[in-house]
Amino acid sequence: MGSGACWLVGYNLWMASGSTAIMWFRRDLRLADHPALCAAAAEHDVIVPVFVVDPAFARAGAPRRAFLHDCLTSLDTAIGAQGGRLVIRHGDPVEMVPQLANEVDATAVYVTRDYGPYGRRRDGAVGTALAAHERALRGVGSPYAVMPGGVRKDDGTPYAVFTPFSKRWRAHGWDAPLDVPSDVRWGTAQSDALADRPDPGCDLPSAGEDSAHDRWATFLGDGLDRYADDRDTPSVTGTSQLSPALRWGTIHPRQLLADLDASGAGSKAHTVFSSELAWRDFYADVLFEQPHTAWQNLNASMDAMVVDRDADARRRFERWATGTTGFGIVDAGMRQLAATGWMHNRVRMIVASFLVKDLHLPWQWGAAHFMAHLVDGDLASNNHGWQWAAGTGTDAAPYFRVFNPTTQQERYDPNGDYVARWVIEPVEPMLDHKTEREEALRRLGLLKAGAR
Repeated sequence: MGSGACWLVGYNLWMASGSTAIMWFRRDLRLADHPALCAAAAEHDVIVPVFVVDPAFARAGAPRRAFLHDCLTSLDTAIGAQGGRLVIRHGDPVEMVPQLANEVDATAVYVTRDYGPYGRRRDGAVGTALAAHERALRGVGSPYAVMPGGVRKDDGTPYAVFTPFSKRWRAHGWDAPLDVPSDVRWGTAQSDALADRPDPGCDLPSAGEDSAHDRWATFLGDGLDRYADDRDTPSVTGTSQLSPALRWGTIHPRQLLADLDASGAGSKAHTVFSSELAWRDFYADVLFEQPHTAWQNLNASMDAMVVDRDADARRRFERWATGTTGFGIVDAGMRQLAATGWMHNRVRMIVASFLVKDLHLPWQWGAAHFMAHLVDGDLASNNHGWQWAAGTGTDAAPYFRVFNPTTQQERYDPNGDYVARWVIEPVEPMLDHKTEREEALRRLGLLKAGAR
């Protein structure tokens, strides 16, 4: 649906002559294919662009905050090219956004809808504060190809398994990308200085809308056709590596899908790549329906699984986190994460399985470590990916699947190129995998016996 022009289907437009609106950017740091910005530009004469540096961002790791800093700088440059500037405010959005609306006498604040647990609470509070002054919070669009809640079974209930979700997701479809609105009249207000860029402690990819599209164009021309075959090989650049851009919305998944045959009837590479975007939408949908699953087991029957949390468990966790387990592909993955703020997806699954099944540690420890270090850290995708590995989530073949790190390395890094890049010194294996696999299955047996 849609022609690419900057207009909205099924949205009741209302004109307010001479009015000012605020465009509150969050996880949508771009100008193209931006439904909320298009709506604001269509309905108001002046648009004040703002980003609020929320104290909650302090929970994010330095790599993600540094990448955000770079995205904001790029967005400010893009707005500047149209004669405006991005207003920065530091503080609680529940206070900062209504305050700015009062300053510029904005009748409405436009946002891309946030479906995460924190974002929904925050937006509810902001909307209430604005309404007290007869101003409106208007949510338009989402960070997803299909917004959470948009893919449902025939009886209206959400899907709990990915494969049927993905089939309905493809059948549902998505709008065509929107152009950059050409008639925005940018307004301004007093702006705080953007704080100094945090030291990420690692090398980061280039950020911003142009960089995201350049990366996508390169991948389309030189990587997509090999994606289905290369995506599980960590020693080559077989993936698009666009997850940081998707995380902060410098590119929208709809823009990627517009360049793919995502119907499922096209090439294998196109279908496999679009399936990864479907996984992203699926996990967002699961979290939207069950917000508690951000840090609690989706499968509550797994709550009684015995995991280790004592001092020795912490020491084992430290060896995992520092990449000194003695298992090459596990250590290479953890060192890649520390050095780049990113880890290959196949290796993410391997290191996650190792932490839960070999070390018998809570998946939440690993999920929190990833969120502190990943530049693409996304709560829904990260934590539900961890639940997949831990056997506590949506997977149909849960806890008894235990990755053998040695055979995984033999299969996906047969020449040792990936491991050799990140691990130089030999490290004695900290455990016997066969023994720990048996222990993991023993604990599963105890759980099942206790449930009977």
